[in-house]
Amino acid sequence: MKMTGEQMLKQILMAATLALSPLSPGLLTAEARPRIDFNSPVIEPLPFAAPTFVDEGGAGDIAQAITQVVTADLQGTGLFAQIDPGAYISQVSGFDQPVAFADWKAINAQALIVGAVTNSGGQINVKFRLFDVFSNTEMGDGLQFGGGQGDWRRIAHKISDNIYQQITGEGPYFDSRVVFVAESGPKDARQKQLAIMDYDGAGVEYLTDASSIVLAPRFSAAGDRILYTSFESGSPQIKLMDLATRSSKSMGALQGNMTFAPRFSPDGDTVVFSLENGGNTDLYSMSLSSGQTTQLTNTPSIETAPSFSPDGSQIAFESDRSGNQQVYVMSVRGGEPTRVSSGEGRYSTPVWSPRGDLVAFTKQNGGRFHIGVMRLDGSEERLLTASYLDEGPTWSPNGRVIMFTRQSPGASGSAQLFSVDISGRALKQVPTDGAASDPTWSPLLP
Repeated sequence: MKMTGEQMLKQILMAATLALSPLSPGLLTAEARPRIDFNSPVIEPLPFAAPTFVDEGGAGDIAQAITQVVTADLQGTGLFAQIDPGAYISQVSGFDQPVAFADWKAINAQALIVGAVTNSGGQINVKFRLFDVFSNTEMGDGLQFGGGQGDWRRIAHKISDNIYQQITGEGPYFDSRVVFVAESGPKDARQKQLAIMDYDGAGVEYLTDASSIVLAPRFSAAGDRILYTSFESGSPQIKLMDLATRSSKSMGALQGNMTFAPRFSPDGDTVVFSLENGGNTDLYSMSLSSGQTTQLTNTPSIETAPSFSPDGSQIAFESDRSGNQQVYVMSVRGGEPTRVSSGEGRYSTPVWSPRGDLVAFTKQNGGRFHIGVMRLDGSEERLLTASYLDEGPTWSPNGRVIMFTRQSPGASGSAQLFSVDISGRALKQVPTDGAASDPTWSPLLP
């Protein structure tokens, strides 16, 4: 069933829907809590127990579903391992009941998640606590979340985010969305349309129909708009969609030229993109407020796939000015760029990490494709994947995970979405109905 614009706005923004408030103060010092050290050469998944959240009134199915999403979020990182509930010695029948720490220690649980849910009049309230089993203490402040009955998945993701933050010290990313290109039909007549989903593949909604090919969607920093390339007019043109209304419009000042590979600036007012004119492709920027367009590069090479630095001062892009595709960085005002990539092979689709410390890229070398990351000076290059065709990385809001497109070989091969941690761990497929490509990760939802 299609969502109305009002419903879409509620699902994507939900600025006032979920209320957070602290429960009792935590008792654990920062030094005592279980931690996952990302700098360790070997990371053993942290064992945790998550009894089904207690139903405190009308919430049996929802309580179970929330528990399942929380455990799936944590396990999906490759950093946490859920202990089989069949091994539990203690059972949790009340949210405020004393914790039998000895029973949880006996099954080697390092962290214990306890939660409870009420459902009344279509409104749910969810509260949870996180315990450090081996120090017999509670970690942080317990939280509670309130929202509509349909908000249970977002609430589950917010609980996972809180637990992930407390144990890893990293920023959250579960409560986010991904826009991608949903593909259908035979490979030689593929239909493509924009779709949006939760980061884990749930809650898919279609944003466009399949009447024209669409490519390369990109979120604004606020998560309320999407840029993408459309072939509705017969040639590639950049379009801008408002997610609340799903209405799209062409960037009128650019009509008459082939425009593609757009990307928002961090402040959301400027778009940088590729424009083909007279057989030459250069980078341009355009102010959405004034309509003013500025040419940033002017060479006989192909310049494309631009990406802003988080502070908006620089742009990474790909260019074949050196003879094959390489990654370059230049000032947001243009000028002479600096080549970043230096290894063997071809480098393309650079995307700046939200932390500003790394650039993700696609690399082609020796007949294989890779997703990799490197520093801005080209050092510490790490290839995270290797496949017949991996391409188009996009960063999670916290800069720890990359999602990308993986194409299967052969005439019948289809594209699918995969994700991987920047250490190269936890490579996994993101479930979608049918083929999917060109993911773009939203910022954390409000």
